[in-house]
Amino acid sequence: MDEFRAISVVVDERGVVDLRLNNPERRNALSAQMMNELVAFTRLARDRKDFRVVVLSGVGGTFCAGGDLTWMKAQINASRETRIAEARRLAMMLKHLNEMPVPLIGRVEGAALGGGVGMACVCDVSIASRKCRIGLTETRLGLIPATIGPYVVARLGEARARQVVMSGRVFGGDEAAALGIVARSVKPEEMDAAIADEVAPFLELPHGPPGRAKALVRSLGPRIDEAVIEASIQRLADTWETEEAREGIAAFLEKRKPRWAGTGGT
Repeated sequence: MDEFRAISVVVDERGVVDLRLNNPERRNALSAQMMNELVAFTRLARDRKDFRVVVLSGVGGTFCAGGDLTWMKAQINASRETRIAEARRLAMMLKHLNEMPVPLIGRVEGAALGGGVGMACVCDVSIASRKCRIGLTETRLGLIPATIGPYVVARLGEARARQVVMSGRVFGGDEAAALGIVARSVKPEEMDAAIADEVAPFLELPHGPPGRAKALVRSLGPRIDEAVIEASIQRLADTWETEEAREGIAAFLEKRKPRWAGTGGT
């Protein structure tokens, strides 16, 4: 669809939508433009009766490397008002994807880091390559997984989330499946067949019931309402204001270790 640049959207004759994050030079990191386009896509999807199921992936073999670091660095020196607005942009993008009535299947390959894990968790079903690198790496940058937090905890539960949200460690597809981030992990050569298996049932259904069933399940699951989302926005803005975030993001962009690396603290 010509109106999109940071994402790619192709619909086949069955109504299967190939939705791809299209920023391969930055490993499909989430930029402001990409977030805006994803929200626009979800609005389009609500009105398209021919959309049966959406498969989310990344151009170039990487799912999503998290938030765009240039975008995040800009928040360090921004006003509080701007930080809140940008945190809300990210939070609303996740909310729209999570509530999209069309079934959303995640194809997680290459890497899913930070916000990329959040993207996998707002999918109704995600399948990971066993060779994929997955991790909630925000703490390595002096940040926390704030706006993705409600969706990560809803997917993993508190106990499993606490195993991975603090350490920033990176793991593979099999562990992601054991944690519940993805439904299962497969060999890279099995990914096409695995996605086809997830798509197939939706092609036998009428348009409306899957979305209504999804809304029902969401209403019965963990609360992710305006108050929860607003709290996550405030926490992200707060974290961007810390010296640890300033140093962590600067170190990443300068390709050096942050001051605290190997010292046991700051």
